[in-house]
Amino acid sequence: MRRTWPFVGRLDELRFIDGVMQGAEGPGGVVLTGEAGVGKTWLARQALTLAAEGGAATRWVVGTASGRDLSLGAFAALLGAISGDPSSVLREAARALVADAGPTPVVVGVDDAHLLDEVSALLVHQLVVHRSATVVLTVRAGESVLDPVTSLWKDEYIGRLEVRPLPQPETGALLEAVLGGPMESTSVARLWAITRGNALYLRQFVDEEVRARRLYRVRGVWRWSGKSLVSPQLADLVALRMGDLSEPVQAAVDLLAVGEPLGVSMLTGLTDATAVERAETAGLVSVEQEGRRLQVRLAHPIYGEVRRTAMGLLRARRLRGRISEALARTGARRADDTLRRAVLAVDSDLDPDKHLLTEAAGRAAQLCDLPLAVRLGQAAQAAGAGFEAGMIVVSALTGMSRSAEAEVAALTATAGTDAEVVRATVTQVINMAWMDATPAEAETLLETAESRVTGNDGRIRLMALRSLLEGQMARPVQALESATTVLASPGPPDESVALAASGYVAGLATLGRADELGPAVARGLEAAARSTELAFLRFPLIGLQITGLRLAGYLQVADDIARTSWESAEGFDFTAAISGVLMGEVTLAQGRPVSALRWLREAHAGLERFGHAGGFEYACLIHLVRALALTGDLAAGRDAMAELLAGQHPTLLFLRPDMLLAQAWMAAAEGASSTAKAFAHEAASVAVATGQLAHEVLALHTALCFGDRSVAGRLAELATRVDGPRAQAAAAHAAALAADDGDALRAAASQLEGMGDLLAAADAAAHAATAYARRGRRSAVHTAVAQVQRLSGRCEGARTLATRVGIQPLPLTDREREIATLAAQGMSNREIAARLVVSVRTVEGHLYRVNSKIGTTSRAELAAVLGDGRPPHGFE
Repeated sequence: MRRTWPFVGRLDELRFIDGVMQGAEGPGGVVLTGEAGVGKTWLARQALTLAAEGGAATRWVVGTASGRDLSLGAFAALLGAISGDPSSVLREAARALVADAGPTPVVVGVDDAHLLDEVSALLVHQLVVHRSATVVLTVRAGESVLDPVTSLWKDEYIGRLEVRPLPQPETGALLEAVLGGPMESTSVARLWAITRGNALYLRQFVDEEVRARRLYRVRGVWRWSGKSLVSPQLADLVALRMGDLSEPVQAAVDLLAVGEPLGVSMLTGLTDATAVERAETAGLVSVEQEGRRLQVRLAHPIYGEVRRTAMGLLRARRLRGRISEALARTGARRADDTLRRAVLAVDSDLDPDKHLLTEAAGRAAQLCDLPLAVRLGQAAQAAGAGFEAGMIVVSALTGMSRSAEAEVAALTATAGTDAEVVRATVTQVINMAWMDATPAEAETLLETAESRVTGNDGRIRLMALRSLLEGQMARPVQALESATTVLASPGPPDESVALAASGYVAGLATLGRADELGPAVARGLEAAARSTELAFLRFPLIGLQITGLRLAGYLQVADDIARTSWESAEGFDFTAAISGVLMGEVTLAQGRPVSALRWLREAHAGLERFGHAGGFEYACLIHLVRALALTGDLAAGRDAMAELLAGQHPTLLFLRPDMLLAQAWMAAAEGASSTAKAFAHEAASVAVATGQLAHEVLALHTALCFGDRSVAGRLAELATRVDGPRAQAAAAHAAALAADDGDALRAAASQLEGMGDLLAAADAAAHAATAYARRGRRSAVHTAVAQVQRLSGRCEGARTLATRVGIQPLPLTDREREIATLAAQGMSNREIAARLVVSVRTVEGHLYRVNSKIGTTSRAELAAVLGDGRPPHGFE
């Protein structure tokens, strides 16, 4: 199916063109310049379409290379045969173009005006100078243009607009408009990196990738596999732009295609200086200053795609080998020259170097390019490398959330020392606990290893792992004890520091000691960055830090950290998806569920290929359910809830309170307020049983937002024991609600807004409106309702139990409103009775009283009265 390609992101250019064409001095025009494929022709045609809609007569001509040899060749189809001396020909042609228009203004579009013959160029010039017509010209950048046309913008008869390629955000908007759905951010970035926003290249590339099913939809989000073969049509188009390449120039271009960027001296040494200069003059390569080096790159990434597709396998392998050897001769002066050498060598005609490959695999692991670490590590193993290469491979597979049971068994078999056995065991336990989701087996293996190990180094490594396991399994006090021992020991290995810091942060986060997170996180990140085995731990570590900051109410700090994580995650799908989960978590905590839903859906789609994803899919679903509930997409929310409950991760017990709160928010969205409160209290009970005070604060505050007045005493106590602004704000909110004090509730709303939790602030303001209404303070009610509406707007239109009541006060009890809401959603009396565990007669009695109080007679009327702007279920 052929797709329609609108040019999203060109409105500013269209407005500029329209403004120039509507100039006060009469007909003039505009010339659109830019490289091939950026959208000049589309813009010119759109300008003529708009002019026609405004009543103008329009003409469209196209300059061609073949027509350039004919007098008035571009206008021949419009004018027919015109003969005579040049001046009479021009007068007759100008009259013919406007003759049948009468008093109607005429707009002439000239595509590829750089290809006009001399007489056509003079005709365009006279149309403008004599103000006979408005002209819209397109000219390809870098082409020579005849003087009569050039003088039009040089002498300011017409305006000039340089049409640039689409920036990345506009490219993403265009792709989503074409594909009809959201597209993964990393896929947008990759497609933009290849096409650089050139709309023509983008169209050809995307159409082929959709046909080949390499650009496909998963979980409602479009993603690109990142592996493509340039279509023949696109290859021909790009080859035409590149022109005929001499053999020396082609050699320079091909070297860059397989190994850019290259220093000028290296490239000229591999080819010759004249060829590189000719490639630069032809616009095929660009030379940029980087520090003290001049670096050469292809002028457009698509050139590399085309040349790699056309290149034979043997030639590509030979060229990679030549570059790798040249890098070796320079002495690997840059930090990642060794990694570049290895990447080139592994796909070259060179004999494999196990030492180079092992060193490079470790460097890739440190950079969290885990697929590359696996590839280089496996190549090192094939070349005869031993335990170290195997350790890198197994650890990288673990970091990608891929079960590595077979690889771990092989690794253990090659372990030659007790220390190597311990390292392999640590990886095996991580695989069991997080990737295979079998924590009981993992703990058994860990206990067995602990009973056998006597050396201090091995004991410290195992204790560090235990601290992380305890923190994730909701044993925060034990996690802190184990981690403290490890971190206080003399010179623990980096891997042990990263593991212990992660366990320490998990304990601090849930115990409510968020003010102590910073130093522990910093030490863990520094250690992870040096490790070739556990560098990937930086993402779980950051995730644990964000959980602690979210629970404590340090939402702006959490947002800053999540954004930094996202910006550093480019290049690897798994880490980008994890960072998307973190962005969604923080955005949702700030009360912006629509924005959060975009992040979480994209992350959910990105994690699809990684199974449990080490528990990150479970975390993603927890937040996704709440976002769907708050945005009113109950059908999708129920589906996500079913997936969440079916995929509970048995190792991540510290997230169980959050999981129960997701169920609470789903019940609240359905109008089942008593069920919502029950889930919130269950979350609090779980938190109490495991000593997770920070989770208890959030759970009780959630129950409070649902209207529970019984939690003030406990929240006041927790405010003295838990770090961060949330505990203080929740206690103030609870005390004000218990006292039915509207002024104090509005103050609590301001406190919560200052903390950054806009949704809880809206709930507190709604509680204030209800309190004022009960006391007959009409003016105060209006003020509070205005505050609710303002906050709800900042919450992207989200509605909660409290804000529905606050914005629309009705003379109903909590139970009456709950039953009325469920009835308005289309539920029968029997279904409501089953849901709330009451008798059908009780439901009937409550509905009778509701209808009497608010004057309704049917469920449809209830839906109209209780609605919040969204179509109720069953009455769309």
